[in-house]
Amino acid sequence: MLFRLAPEVLVLLLPSLLFALCFHEFSHAWMAHRLGDSTAERMGRLTLNPLAHLDPMGALMILFVGFGWAKPVPVDPRYFRDPRKGMMMVAFAGPASNLILAFISGLMIRTIYIFDLNPGEAIYNLLFFFTYINIALAAFNMIPLPPLDGSQILAGVLGPKNPELVHTLQRHGPMILLGLIVFGYMTNIRIIWWIIGPIVNGFLYIFAGL
Repeated sequence: MLFRLAPEVLVLLLPSLLFALCFHEFSHAWMAHRLGDSTAERMGRLTLNPLAHLDPMGALMILFVGFGWAKPVPVDPRYFRDPRKGMMMVAFAGPASNLILAFISGLMIRTIYIFDLNPGEAIYNLLFFFTYINIALAAFNMIPLPPLDGSQILAGVLGPKNPELVHTLQRHGPMILLGLIVFGYMTNIRIIWWIIGPIVNGFLYIFAGL
């Protein structure tokens, strides 16, 4: 729960998380616009302004539970030349954008070590938090359970071959995801972290050498 963290940590962590979430949603909107759907643009979501993307309840959940969300970007696949592939590309744009941000900040951390720089503890911690949060956000969103981005990608892959499975996941996925989150919160058995933890640590090492 973020509100229990020390103030000096929150000062660095919250802006990193805020920008990561907003850039993630902006990237969905940007990809949809690039593929021909202007729905998000018309609704003011093709922007990095955090006020356009933040969900009040999702923001409170981040502070008090450690898990939250931004407002989903509206997408109309009817505007895409190939709706199935278009939705997969829009879904992947979010996690991909977070990995790009993590790569940039991780490269800055590597530069600090290579050239033995001393940017100060606050700058280094900001870079670390920013890298870590973006990798974690990308990995979490690739879990193939609705409403996460991974479910749209999985639906695009399996939809033509196994629509029944896709329908079942779309129907029950949100409750499964919520159940895993609540179970981890109540028991401290973080099943989701068991899934994404090795991925997060692997990318953290690849990008930042940590």
